[in-house]
Amino acid sequence: MQIWTSVFAAIAAFVLTWLAGYWLIPLLHKLKYGQTILDIGPKWHKAKKEGTPTMGGIAFIFAVCVSFTVGMIAMGASGNADWLGADKAEFITSVSGVVMALMFGFMGFLDDFIKVRKKHNEGLTPLQKIVFQVMIIAAYFATLYVSGLSHTVILFPGGLIWDMGLFYYPVMGLGILYLVNAVNLTDGIDGLCSSVTVVYTAAFAVISWILGMFGHTLLAFCAAGGCIGFLMWNFPPAKVFMGDTGSMFLGGIVCALGVGCKVEFLMVIAAMVYILEALSVVIQSTIFKITKKIYHTKEGKRFFKMTPIHHHFELSGWSEIKIDAVFSGLAALLGAFAVYLAYNMFSK
Repeated sequence: MQIWTSVFAAIAAFVLTWLAGYWLIPLLHKLKYGQTILDIGPKWHKAKKEGTPTMGGIAFIFAVCVSFTVGMIAMGASGNADWLGADKAEFITSVSGVVMALMFGFMGFLDDFIKVRKKHNEGLTPLQKIVFQVMIIAAYFATLYVSGLSHTVILFPGGLIWDMGLFYYPVMGLGILYLVNAVNLTDGIDGLCSSVTVVYTAAFAVISWILGMFGHTLLAFCAAGGCIGFLMWNFPPAKVFMGDTGSMFLGGIVCALGVGCKVEFLMVIAAMVYILEALSVVIQSTIFKITKKIYHTKEGKRFFKMTPIHHHFELSGWSEIKIDAVFSGLAALLGAFAVYLAYNMFSK
């Protein structure tokens, strides 16, 4: 029953997101909520993408939340999932994960709103974002801890276990902070964040199913359906951008699935495309600053043509569709490897 509930919920999330675009995009045009493109990006972005409506992530946030809620109710009503009994812990972690994602999405919404109102690409300050994100992460862990879900163990293949004790929370908190912002950075060209997230959530739909964590399976299916629905509007050339509203929400979903399923190591593997996107920015910035000091020049050396790394390939002549396909293909390979490890770790 659970798998069919998840499938129908995914279809509902897809349809709701797709249909919402017919109403939301004209509204965003009417409100003149267009994206302001930074001058430091590829030159053709400003010419071709300036003014494209942003904050389109509202569509799939609505669809995912509605589909997930209805799906949870349906599973509880079916009698196959006793959310007040044996599955109470899974109910709490999955719902807490959705709430965390919503809070990240709300922060992204504030950032987008400030940008469109001021007509430039500077919303919340970096410090405001960090403080907001740390508060969200702390609230997520506090909810789990108060509910009796004091999970502090990292599981590795081969039966290796690392109990981090209370150090788990600051370390994993930093991990969530990094990964949420990495997902945000991946949203730099049409269709990229949506397509990579479809692959990631598909992998975690299988992993959570192997674990018997059907609330997270439902969440993964809903997120995948919502992203596919959004791709109907965001596939190159995009008619709408998800904005920080959508990418921050998806970052929360990515972390909620990995941490909620207690497979943080597998999360890192499946999320490696996001991780590499953010890492490319760190590498670029570090090399630039070091070489600037070494050579005593105003400009340092750059390792990539532009970061995040998808812009490097874009400036190398790759089309947006090719980048989407290659990055999603890599995410699929990594996701399949994570599923393989999950099967060997938990199916025996």
